[in-house]
Amino acid sequence: MRTSEADATATEGLHLERLRLRFRDATLEQQFLLSHRAAARLMVRVSLVVALSSVLGFAIIDHLLLLGAHLTKPDLWRFALQLPLVVLMLALTDRRLYQRWYPSAVQVVAPLFGIGTLLMAAEAAPAQLPVVAARLLLTAFYIYFMIGLSFGAALRTNLLLLAVYAGAALLGLIPQSMVLYSLLVLGSANVIGAAGCYALEYASRLAFLERRRLAEAAMHDGLTGLLNRAALEEQARHLWQHAREDGLPVAVLLIDIDHFKAFNDCYGHQAGDRCLQAVAGAISQAAPRRPLDIVARYGGEEIIAILVGGGRDQAVLAAERVLRAVADLGIAHAGSATRPQLSVSVGVSSVEPGGEYSHDRAVRRADIALYVRKARGRDGWSFHGESDEIPEVLLPQFLKTAS
Repeated sequence: MRTSEADATATEGLHLERLRLRFRDATLEQQFLLSHRAAARLMVRVSLVVALSSVLGFAIIDHLLLLGAHLTKPDLWRFALQLPLVVLMLALTDRRLYQRWYPSAVQVVAPLFGIGTLLMAAEAAPAQLPVVAARLLLTAFYIYFMIGLSFGAALRTNLLLLAVYAGAALLGLIPQSMVLYSLLVLGSANVIGAAGCYALEYASRLAFLERRRLAEAAMHDGLTGLLNRAALEEQARHLWQHAREDGLPVAVLLIDIDHFKAFNDCYGHQAGDRCLQAVAGAISQAAPRRPLDIVARYGGEEIIAILVGGGRDQAVLAAERVLRAVADLGIAHAGSATRPQLSVSVGVSSVEPGGEYSHDRAVRRADIALYVRKARGRDGWSFHGESDEIPEVLLPQFLKTAS
């Protein structure tokens, strides 16, 4: 992906459904959620420890300042409902459980925890109004900012609690002298909390897109949009490890544009750049067939494709697809000594599991095959396997390279 295209992707990705704060691209949305949750895990764990301390702290303060039987039910909500919920969520912040279980569980636990606060508010005497208001305010802000809920989930949870509290007031379960003030506190907390939560998540999504754009720019060749050499080496290590573990063959196609210097001399370097872009696009569509397959710019006018599970037959089929795709571009090449249209030469190798099973070995064999193809007239493919000898015409050159 070129830098300009990466910028465009960032803008497109932000075709965030703004009210819902979601990327329209489902894959991008999932990547953001995984990244955001992972970054928030330690903060969430600390927040849950704070919640645990707060539940116990408020219980102690209530027993010190408020005496009487009216503490029985609040203690029930604290110790039978809120405390077990916090302990459960704290356990789910363990690294092994967090990504799989916490995001779903917190959307159930948060409303239950909030309802526990509402139940205690319903038991409070009018004289405790300031304490009730403070707890309602803290609960609303805690749900918006401290437990890793998305904006949408936090808003739904708080609106549900507001509706439950209003319903309890209509049923006469809350002293009338407390209702108006408490609802005003809850309503204000939701307006302020929702605005702040929205702004924070929106900023997080922008930052995620920017990091993604920078990572894309660092990994891709600025002209062709293919992986660059550094990214190729990094991804190739993972690809070969995966292939080795699964016992899969790996094919390498080394592709060179025929008479590219003559093309530049004939049509100019800007036309050469456009030509290279078109060829790169054609190869990236024609060669890979599996998610792990790699297509990268290897250097100059050379492009490399690494295909997992590609034995000799599959590698040759991929080479033929590449040749057809480039021919179908129909790019005129008056400076070519091979044919009047642009063509490529493809060196093909395939390495089976076992033996000397390495990226460097496979690329070297593909390089030999490419030299053979050029020696035979270009515009085609040549295969060099593990048991093949280096052609005599190329021996002096490869002996010199080896020394």
